[in-house]
Amino acid sequence: MPRQPSRDAETSSRQLPVRLAPHPNELLSSWIGRHAEFYAVRPLAMLRHGLPEASSLHAADRSLNGDQVIRLAGVFSIEPAVVRRMTFSNVAPSSRRLIAARPLQFCSACHPGEHEPRPLLRSQFLGWRITCPLCGDLFRRARGHDRPSPFDRHHGAALVGERLLDDEAERGPRTWTSPAEIARLLLMRRVPRPLPREYEPWRFRVLGAIIPDLDEVVERRSLPTPANPILPLHLRPALLAGVAIVERAGPEMLQMLRGQMMGQNQARFSSAVSEIMTHTCRSMASSQLQLI
Repeated sequence: MPRQPSRDAETSSRQLPVRLAPHPNELLSSWIGRHAEFYAVRPLAMLRHGLPEASSLHAADRSLNGDQVIRLAGVFSIEPAVVRRMTFSNVAPSSRRLIAARPLQFCSACHPGEHEPRPLLRSQFLGWRITCPLCGDLFRRARGHDRPSPFDRHHGAALVGERLLDDEAERGPRTWTSPAEIARLLLMRRVPRPLPREYEPWRFRVLGAIIPDLDEVVERRSLPTPANPILPLHLRPALLAGVAIVERAGPEMLQMLRGQMMGQNQARFSSAVSEIMTHTCRSMASSQLQLI
């Protein structure tokens, strides 16, 4: 009976003779696409050279498992850790709703136009970032005209919020609760007091109780929805600053913000805050036991 080829022999037979180096922060599908152009094949065919079961490049960006990472790394003669860093596979579940389906932003310094095709960078899809992780410059909109942010005076706090959300996405929550969950709660509707004469329920969010400027500049089409939960770039600093302020103040601030709501929204907000408080108390108790 003939011997079956080993996994190593199979991988070796499929290794590409020429491998293009990834750009810093490049997305896996972009890197695969550049290889596809070099070899004059379709991008999905290029991906399936290493992963015959692959359904799409979009899926590969988001859900490669450990075995698939190793197989792809073998075909492209690169370290598995490098392949994994080009994907969103390790992003915490709480942060995944803030990963866009298409590029939202770019850095004019780190995303130069002389590369053809221009590489797509992982950070272009991250809906919590306002600065480039490579150089620290402010991002610009990927489509349409840039709009100046009216929240420049909150820039320092916004950078703290950006770091909190980035830490959670890459390493899991590292503070008393999930910064992504704080962001979600801050975008729930609130009832301002006194009630404005021309009250528009969609306009007022819990975040406006912390960053009052938000109420005046928000537009209906710019507010997040379940289908599109990411704020446009010019409003994002307000949310990031709000996350930083609540995280620094602690759970008591969430309890105070509960009074900004009514009806079902208040009930949902209260339930989420109670869950956060329970988790926080358990974590503190666990930490105290470890010190005994």
